[in-house]
Amino acid sequence: MAEQLELEKGSIRISNDVVAKIAGLAALETPGIAAMSGGLSEGWSKRLSGKNVQKGVTVEVGQLEAAIDLRIIVLYETPIQEVSRMLQQNVREAVESMTGLRVVEVNVKVEGVAFKDDEM
Repeated sequence: MAEQLELEKGSIRISNDVVAKIAGLAALETPGIAAMSGGLSEGWSKRLSGKNVQKGVTVEVGQLEAAIDLRIIVLYETPIQEVSRMLQQNVREAVESMTGLRVVEVNVKVEGVAFKDDEM
């Protein structure tokens, strides 16, 4: 352990915002996800798509690990369990591959259902 510390010339810290943005983009790229939800306190009128992908994403980032909470709107007639599991996998893979952090959990809260004709 001491040798490893002597070889390091600094530290790398990845901000919560960076992890949230990666997670949000991966979420929106998952089939069946209509939008990220700003939460009930922000009202249904503020459902967001690609403009601010950090909405609907809460992260806790440590030095080696990250935990991610997602609030989403799914498309109607989409199998919610399947989409949620695919979402968890996509977000985990994106964050781990881009940051090197180990994602310990990806929690999904489905806050609404959207019809294909709905405007996001």
